[in-house]
Amino acid sequence: MPNYQPPFMGEEGQQNKKPHLGRKFWTYLFTFIVIGGVIVYLLTGIYQIGPSEQGLVKKFGKYFLTVGPGLHYHLPAPFESVVKVDVRTVRSMEIGFRTVSPPPNPRYSEVPSESLMLTGDDNIISLEAIIQYVVSDPASYAFNIINVPQIIKETTESFLRKSVAERNIQSILTTGRVDIAQETKIGVQQTLTAYKIGIHVLNVKLQDVSPPKQVIAAFDDVNSAKVDEQNSINVAESYATAVVPQAEGQAQVIINNAEAYEQSRILKAQGEVSKFLDVLKRYNLGEEVTRERLYIETMESILPNMKKIIVPENTSGILKLLDLNSLSGIEGGKK
Repeated sequence: MPNYQPPFMGEEGQQNKKPHLGRKFWTYLFTFIVIGGVIVYLLTGIYQIGPSEQGLVKKFGKYFLTVGPGLHYHLPAPFESVVKVDVRTVRSMEIGFRTVSPPPNPRYSEVPSESLMLTGDDNIISLEAIIQYVVSDPASYAFNIINVPQIIKETTESFLRKSVAERNIQSILTTGRVDIAQETKIGVQQTLTAYKIGIHVLNVKLQDVSPPKQVIAAFDDVNSAKVDEQNSINVAESYATAVVPQAEGQAQVIINNAEAYEQSRILKAQGEVSKFLDVLKRYNLGEEVTRERLYIETMESILPNMKKIIVPENTSGILKLLDLNSLSGIEGGKK
């Protein structure tokens, strides 16, 4: 086979070939860049949802799908996008104060516009609280309400003021704190559920409840006076507790003695009546004998220590014959 010899090209042919090779290079380079750009663009749809998160996928700006933790893919923007919402972390909001520096050396600053509240007995009190909550419905939380934290703060503050206004200052500082926190939690949860905000209220804690700093010294004096008053009341009640049963016991003793005396008098009267009826019965059987016996018994009871001489009636002459001195025990006319 004869050797093929390309036609001779002069300098002009060589110059025409160089631009052709340059165009092909740029064409390949542009194609590579476009394909690489498309690949990178498609890779932007890969995303990961954390263990405590849920992903809300939106197609052309409208929510249509919720995905759980793990690696996922959605069409790149502007076709689809994803909003990540933490549904496990407990969130908290401070009302009446702000944390300047966290523990171990915490510092706080008071916010009087939030903390000062009017009580039911027209006193002013400083109340600081924390509300804790978690996201229960991520779609409602992300898309239904704008500025969710502000809505939560204002709703909680509103219910705190309502509960404080229904109580006097003494109740708020002592036994009413738990009731205020519970009422606020229930009220906030019901309101936010009606708003379809998608959160679950875990707790409402009252951090600090005290009078305003400007009047706290006077308030302490009032509390001290109330404590003294209560101590005096307790002492008086203790004394009453000790004395009243004793007085009741003495009264019962008097009543018992009176009842016993009443019974003895009744029994004695009944005995005398029975005795009188018995004497009457005998008197009816022998009037003279009974009269004489009663007379003698009466004289014995009237003159118990004197010697007595019984002389029958119609015996006036017999007195001259009796030796009265010897019968009466008198000698020589003297005792």
